[in-house]
Amino acid sequence: MIILGMVSIIVVRLCYLQLVDKKYSKLADANAVLRKVVYPDRGIIYDRKGRSILGNDALYDLVVTPIDVKNIDTNHLCNILQIDKTEFLRRIADAKKKNGHRRQSVFFPLMPPEMYGKLQESMYLFQPGFELVLRPVRSYPYHAAANILGYIGEVPPFMLQDSLQRWADYNMGDFIGRTGLESSYERVLMGQRGIQYLVKDNLNRPQGPLENGEFDTAAVAGKNLRLSLDIELQALGEQFLKHKIGSIVAIDPQTGGILAMVSGPTYDPNLLTGSMGRKNFNRLFVDTVYPMLNRGMQAIYPPGSSMKPLTALMALDEGVITKDYGFPCHGGYANCGKFIRCTHSNAGHAANLRLAIANSCNAYFVHLYRLAVDAPKWGGVKNGHHKWADYMRSFGLGHRLGIDIPGEYPGTVADTAEINRRYRGQWNSCSELYVGMGQGAVVTTPLQMANAMCIIANKGFYYIPHFVESIDNDKSDILKKYKERHKVANVTDDAYEAVKLGMADVVTSGTGRIAAIDGIEVSGKTGTAENQAKINGVLTKLKDHSVFVAFAPRENPKIAVCVIIENGGFGATYAAPIASLMMEKYLNDTIALTPKRQAMMQKMLTDNTMSPAIREKSRLDSMNNAYAGSGRTGVDSRGRFILNQ
Repeated sequence: MIILGMVSIIVVRLCYLQLVDKKYSKLADANAVLRKVVYPDRGIIYDRKGRSILGNDALYDLVVTPIDVKNIDTNHLCNILQIDKTEFLRRIADAKKKNGHRRQSVFFPLMPPEMYGKLQESMYLFQPGFELVLRPVRSYPYHAAANILGYIGEVPPFMLQDSLQRWADYNMGDFIGRTGLESSYERVLMGQRGIQYLVKDNLNRPQGPLENGEFDTAAVAGKNLRLSLDIELQALGEQFLKHKIGSIVAIDPQTGGILAMVSGPTYDPNLLTGSMGRKNFNRLFVDTVYPMLNRGMQAIYPPGSSMKPLTALMALDEGVITKDYGFPCHGGYANCGKFIRCTHSNAGHAANLRLAIANSCNAYFVHLYRLAVDAPKWGGVKNGHHKWADYMRSFGLGHRLGIDIPGEYPGTVADTAEINRRYRGQWNSCSELYVGMGQGAVVTTPLQMANAMCIIANKGFYYIPHFVESIDNDKSDILKKYKERHKVANVTDDAYEAVKLGMADVVTSGTGRIAAIDGIEVSGKTGTAENQAKINGVLTKLKDHSVFVAFAPRENPKIAVCVIIENGGFGATYAAPIASLMMEKYLNDTIALTPKRQAMMQKMLTDNTMSPAIREKSRLDSMNNAYAGSGRTGVDSRGRFILNQ
């Protein structure tokens, strides 16, 4: 009975192990079958003309599981990787410290192709401790739009530890979009990973697919993005700002699609790919010209005189003036006991709204602000200023517009509560009259001012500025909000038309004549934004910023633009010529070969407005030049993108 009982127990246990329990079956399979993750290609991004502005390259990481590193030819591996034994041991120790003995860590990231080829031949000698893992690496043929496209990098630990499981689809070592469109559209671009099962021999070498691939899961490539961006226009803008600090934002008023968003100076996006990506990131992050700052939507400036059309629209809409209203300016405004200088002193330069816009009369517009906020119907200046703030917000200032890349700044429109804090409740319309001419308690981003030009161009509506126009094979409503028309405060068409005519006069006979384009009616507004900063605790006046906003053509406009050049002086010095050339390039697809236009273009491409101290400390030029051998050489005389051959 004892013998029969023992035999029965053994038989039952054997049946359980072989027929029910899968543990040992899985362990056996693990010895004979290699489970390999297949990473899909990330989606491609195309510009408005169908040109691929980034693509996919394949590089490999060598990863290590420290506990499995046994009896390998260390010298042979070090020779292939071009490192010494000390460096090998240091990397093993770092892997143990970072992820423990049993988890994979990157031992050698993004191997060059020639190194990968040598290692692949001998890989079986270093398994199971080492493994090659395919990594998607982006390539940028146009060497442009770095701050728009963004970059991909390893998933940081805090994402993997997220309690909401928002990143549950990712594992340590996976790559993810960190900034720009790569981040905003990560779920669209990433695709779906596949699994491949390979049979191994007794030397741990892969011999082929398990059961002819019956159990494999195919990887699904990410979806492609189609942008409103014009990559040649973007590249031209980056050349203009190569030696300048500032921004250019161009938008299609009819759709809200962003045609260009230039932040200068910028960097070659290829710097953040490949084995040098991490080192280059650290150098770019601390560079004195802040190339990783997207000034188009993250830098804030006083708009200066470029805001005067908005002041005029409120005054017209509230009925405190008509388009024929004039102001007797003789070189400045002294009605508040302080003299605010105007750029003109000749009589009649502000005889009506149209002339005041064309000549950019400071006195006229600070007085318009006072008339608007002191109107009797408000019952006091505090209510009037509150109404002014409401108008400015309806024009897109003082809040985020909702662009489809992360990091947008809201700017500032000081409301009544803020002014009360500044003046402890004791103030009147003279206290902040500077806002009427775009100074004082208002700062904006170039994106906001370009969008404000869309509102004027469209006579009262806009679409949320965005880059992505469509997603291939996508049926979701992710882009729905960018197709919705946003109506601004009920300003009449007559008011908009009066302002548009004044802005047209700016270019034909006013302060922005340099922005004129043959055969195209341009409506614009120059600005000279005062620039102050604290130096050693003292508020110091620095050289003014050059500002220009515009749209063209005046009827049925196709482009609205804002250009800001820091320390560039008058609006007509740098901002207006650059805006003019950008609009001509977009509307005509070329720059005219007339001597005047070619001289202007050459000056904008070569002039350097950065201070010598900043230029000397910055390493950006030397970093960008690292790719000069195979990258962009600039633009030709017609504004066309050219590459080294």
